[in-house]
Amino acid sequence: MTRDVILASASPRRAELLRQLGLSFEILPVDIDESPHIGELPADYVHRLAMEKALTGYQRHGRREALVLGSDTTVVLDGQILGKPADEAEARGLLGLLSGREHQVVTGVALAVESGVEVRVSVTEVRFRALDPREVDAYCATGEPMDKAGAYGIQGRGGAFVASLRGSYSAVVGLPLDITASLLADAGLPVWDYWN
Repeated sequence: MTRDVILASASPRRAELLRQLGLSFEILPVDIDESPHIGELPADYVHRLAMEKALTGYQRHGRREALVLGSDTTVVLDGQILGKPADEAEARGLLGLLSGREHQVVTGVALAVESGVEVRVSVTEVRFRALDPREVDAYCATGEPMDKAGAYGIQGRGGAFVASLRGSYSAVVGLPLDITASLLADAGLPVWDYWN
């Protein structure tokens, strides 16, 4: 029996990461409310959103044997969730907060299958070097920060801001490959079977 692998995301970054695992998959974007609940902890927030995305994708796809991946990533500074900036001014403000400091990138990954959904969470510590306001302005003018939690993309120009990282680089991009491969293997689809 063929098992469809579905990525419940419109993110080109997540799709590119999933391609690194050698899988064939279908992209099925889902639209859910990503507002944090009052008092919701960052790990609980990404856990909930990843699960909602995977379950919504599973229901929309409609095939019982499908394996549907959902993921969500947020940036956390001093326990506060830093979402996607609404405009360039907010992006500059977020980058100013991160400048010269360590923050966490918290990513949830969920796999929905016929028997239910499993969710795992990755936390990566990222430290920014001190940023020059001129480079922040130039970066914001590129538009790159606008659709990214914390107003930066480590896989793009924003990678120039990162002085150190402890944890999963792919999780910071948006899909921790170690967790993803483990979830798929546990569901009976080890990615290494596709490498030959």
